[in-house]
Amino acid sequence: MKSSISKKTYKAIYRLLNRVSPIDGDCGRLCGSICCTCDADDAGDKGFSMGIYLLPGEDRVFTRTEDWLEWSYTKVSEADFPDSWSGIAYFVRCKTPPLCPRETRPLQCRVFPLAPHITGSGELRMILFPAEGLPYRCPLAENEAPLSPAFVKATNTVWKRLIQDRHIYDLVKYDSDFRDEKSLVFLP
Repeated sequence: MKSSISKKTYKAIYRLLNRVSPIDGDCGRLCGSICCTCDADDAGDKGFSMGIYLLPGEDRVFTRTEDWLEWSYTKVSEADFPDSWSGIAYFVRCKTPPLCPRETRPLQCRVFPLAPHITGSGELRMILFPAEGLPYRCPLAENEAPLSPAFVKATNTVWKRLIQDRHIYDLVKYDSDFRDEKSLVFLP
C-alpha cells in the first residue's frame, strides 16, 4: 500500500520520539516489560506472540534483515483493516524481548500506552490505550502513573503529522469508531 509518509519523515518521527519516554526512566521496569514478553495461548514454539502491524510506509525504515525482528505480512482484505486499504500490511515481532533496540523500535511501540483517537466532532485526541483491550496488565494503560507531558505532546505532534496520510487517517478513524468515548481517558 502506498503511503505519503516518506522514509525521511518516519526517521524524523523516530528521532523525536527517541527524546521522550512515557515516564522518567524505562517504563518496562514497572511491569517487567510485559508488553514485549507477554505469552499467549497461540504462541506455539516461538515462546512469544506479541507483535505489531507497521503503519503504511513504515516498513521502509527497516532493512528486513534486522536480526531482532521477525517479519510476516497479512493481506489486508483478509484482516480487520479499513476498506480503503489494499495490498498487504507488515507485522513484526521482536525475537529477543525485552532486549529490543529502543532506538529502532516501530512507531506503535514508541507511543504506547497512548493511542490516537478521532472524536465524534472530528478532533484528534490522545487517549490511554484501553486497558481492557490488552492481553496483559499495563500500569500505564491503567492510569497508575502520570505520563510525561513532553511524551504526550510529542506523541500528539507525531499523530497530527501521520493522519495527514489518507490510509493512516482511515485507520485511526476506523479504530476510533469502535470505541465508546465515555469510557476513554483523554489526555490534555
